[in-house]
Amino acid sequence: MDIQKSFGLRIQQLRKNLGVSQEKFALLIDMDRTYLASVEAGKRNISLQNIKKIADGLGITLEDLFENL
Repeated sequence: MDIQKSFGLRIQQLRKNLGVSQEKFALLIDMDRTYLASVEAGKRNISLQNIKKIADGLGITLEDLFENL
């Protein structure tokens, strides 16, 4: 599996573990829901700034976000 797909699935898993919908999470981190959906689907080569937004929104470190990739 490629890194974009693995990363997207990791974000999706962590978000679902928090019990937050894609729409609510996108609002929380000030990101468009369709953009977040494409990241979770592994279709985006996401920027470092957006990766940091996601980690902060999940309440985890960047290191934890990339764990097991």
